[in-house]
Amino acid sequence: MKRVLLALAAAAAAAAGAGAACLYGGWYDVAATNQHLAPTYWALDTGMRRSIGRRAERIAVPALDDERLAAQGLAHFRRHCVACHGAPGVAPEPFALGMAPAAANLAHTGREWTPAQLFWVIKYGLKMTGMPAWTYRLSDEEIWAVVAFLRVLPGLSPRDYQALQAPPVARPAPRAQEAPDPQRGKAAIQQYGCATCHSIPGIVGANAPVGPPLDGLGRRTLLVGELANTPANLARWLRAPRDVNPASAMPDLGVTERDARDMAAYLAALR
Repeated sequence: MKRVLLALAAAAAAAAGAGAACLYGGWYDVAATNQHLAPTYWALDTGMRRSIGRRAERIAVPALDDERLAAQGLAHFRRHCVACHGAPGVAPEPFALGMAPAAANLAHTGREWTPAQLFWVIKYGLKMTGMPAWTYRLSDEEIWAVVAFLRVLPGLSPRDYQALQAPPVARPAPRAQEAPDPQRGKAAIQQYGCATCHSIPGIVGANAPVGPPLDGLGRRTLLVGELANTPANLARWLRAPRDVNPASAMPDLGVTERDARDMAAYLAALR
């Protein structure tokens, strides 16, 4: 038995070494014009399904049969989802057709996945795909509205879909201000793409230092060379950089007030 276990361990180590050598040597083709190998796709798809199932099993599902809720979900679906996923009789945008893996057909997904699983995927997104996490852009109530619509979607013909009228998108009333949460701020920094321009301790980025590094930000006296380094000023800079310095290359990312305060709390702790 011991010999069998040693042999299995040796085989696993050899396979891992071969895979690492293939990746480091550049032998694995990462071009989106070439599809995944079948074993690669199976491994990613199986891991995704198992992960989602485990994390969604404790989510409490609200009542989703209200037609008004589904109509609200339709509004968000048309605004945020159609570009990548398409709809009955509506093709995805050209850029989405070249994604690898391709975005799922949600008429099938809405039939196959449970409401809790749909909610989890929309809220948290999926690594190694183009599916973003919507938790920083939609409230839980809005995400459940999308789920309610996805349950209706499989039964719609192209004519049915085109005939649907979506109400105007209304943002929910702001909640009471909460204390800044640095760990939530860390996740928000990643979700707003800050690491595409800055190197930030604790954030895995694109290694493209277009902007200044943010390590030690909490020790700095000034922000942008002119603002006192306070949490309020840092949150102000994150929300509206052009209002502070019109010549700055820092874009307006649409950061919400809550997210800005959380992000500022994380950055202020970098000393």
